[in-house]
Amino acid sequence: MALNIISNYAANVAHRNLSNSDEMATRSLTKLSSGTRVVSARDDAASMAIGARLNSQVEALKTATVNVGQANSMLQIADGGMSTINDVLTRMKTLAVQAASDNLSTTERGFLDDEFQALDAEVSRVADSTSFNGIQLLSGQTTFGVDPAAVGTNIEAADGIAAFKINSDAGLVAADTISITFDNATNTMTLTNTNQANFSQSVDLDDIGVTALAGAQTADVEFGSLGITLTLNSAFAFGTDITANNTFDVAAQTGPASLTYQIGSGNNAAVDRLTFNLTSVSSAALGVAALQVDTLANAQAAIAGLDTAIDTLQTARSNVGVGQNRLDFAAKNLASSQENNEAARSTLMDLDVAAEMTKFTSKQILVQSGVAMLAQANQMPQNLLRLLQ
Repeated sequence: MALNIISNYAANVAHRNLSNSDEMATRSLTKLSSGTRVVSARDDAASMAIGARLNSQVEALKTATVNVGQANSMLQIADGGMSTINDVLTRMKTLAVQAASDNLSTTERGFLDDEFQALDAEVSRVADSTSFNGIQLLSGQTTFGVDPAAVGTNIEAADGIAAFKINSDAGLVAADTISITFDNATNTMTLTNTNQANFSQSVDLDDIGVTALAGAQTADVEFGSLGITLTLNSAFAFGTDITANNTFDVAAQTGPASLTYQIGSGNNAAVDRLTFNLTSVSSAALGVAALQVDTLANAQAAIAGLDTAIDTLQTARSNVGVGQNRLDFAAKNLASSQENNEAARSTLMDLDVAAEMTKFTSKQILVQSGVAMLAQANQMPQNLLRLLQ
């Protein structure tokens, strides 16, 4: 190769190799400091995509495990309440058996009946007070809806109000009457509970972007303070006030508490959720509310009634036990799934520190030798000075 002053080819080659070695050492250092094999998509785009999904799955499974624990706590509270009610029923049967004997007079039976009625009230009190985060577990859930026989002709689906939704904690009671008015001039809708003073709320539809609907479009108008949501459809006449035939009555019913637990990371109801219905075990539901032990005949009837009540309670309690067992199995499955998903993610994403440290050491040596050789290359033009002397 010719010796020249203008171009230092050897230095350029040394610099290029030094830059490559330095970049490779930097990437290796980044992996070592982060502990992951895939720092960016250029390292392994496919593994990064799969690893991200697996990481999301693992985190979701951890939360589902928490859900299962909370669900088990709810059922444990329900079981504890039922255990207390069972003790109360046992005492009530003892009183009934005692009152069913002719060795007692009316006076003594009256004393027994006083305690019997107090215990009857205690059954309902325990059922009503057994709750978790505001959810009644043993006395049934009160749900609210609309009495279909008491809906004004100007607020039906054909007039643009397609649905009513009422929250259970809205503070409404059965037979409350809700008045709906609409002021076209201000595009404002107002709901008022005519049975409760100062129970009213207005919503400016302009504020929520509802000015017109077409075709299959719908819009929800939420009255948060009332706990009511109206769904409007395209039949709603925005150019017409609503002032008449504009009320509906609230309907309420008490049923079993339906508890749905998210125990998976997906949205498949069949595999990612468990739903249980808890049976109401209030005094009325168990059939003991009407029992008495003030007479011989009533005491004898009470014995049979309490036997039935105890059987009903045990059936309800066994259902809670079934739910707890299912949740225990779900927890074990979640733990296994979490472990396996974490292992799969680790295989794709986690760094083999020993192997990467070996690579980093090699790159460090290349960087050091590159620096040394670049220094040598930069010294080569000095040899030309001797020719010029």
